[in-house]
Amino acid sequence: MTLLAAFHEIRFPAGVGFGASGGPQWRTDIVALGSGAEARNSRWARSRRRYDAGTGIRTLDDLHQVAAFFEERQGRLFGFRFRDPLDWKSCLPSEEPAATDVEIGTGDGVTADFALTKPYGAGATAHSRPIVKPVAGSVVVAVDGAPAGDVTVDETTGLVSFSPSAIPAPGAVVTAGFAFDVPVRFDTDRLDISLSHFQAGDIPSVPIIEIRV
Repeated sequence: MTLLAAFHEIRFPAGVGFGASGGPQWRTDIVALGSGAEARNSRWARSRRRYDAGTGIRTLDDLHQVAAFFEERQGRLFGFRFRDPLDWKSCLPSEEPAATDVEIGTGDGVTADFALTKPYGAGATAHSRPIVKPVAGSVVVAVDGAPAGDVTVDETTGLVSFSPSAIPAPGAVVTAGFAFDVPVRFDTDRLDISLSHFQAGDIPSVPIIEIRV
């Protein structure tokens, strides 16, 4: 019996994933007061994404590919990468990531490591999302708007590390641009597939849910 499941650094089939449906979900408790007003409280510090990849299956080859991927992950046991069809860059979908897209920290002359994040909104209501699965080779970094040198990126954690000679000076603004995947797992241990139903246009459900890694 596996007590601690690992994460597979492999992406769900992109062609199927781009046709998936789903998005962010919050968990909010709402209490109706006697006055007719409401008291609302969020149980989660940040959103969690859910998808159904079944809507991206178009052909029998797609179906076979997804079934094989599901078998390799052993259902819900192993996590994997998933590219959100609508939200997978530090910039707009029509643009290319730039080193000045997102502010990820301010230098103090000592700190060498900065975590990738993506902001949603602005001001007091802004929400910052940790980015822990950047796409290999996609991360570009700048310090005070100038391209940063001597930087390494851990593509399994989203940590940007400066070499000792390149640590950002006090007050220097560190920014980054990137493409990223979402760490997920299947939300079922069973794929219910009927070939006759599929040929008749009945799309199988392939639930996927974001995980914390």
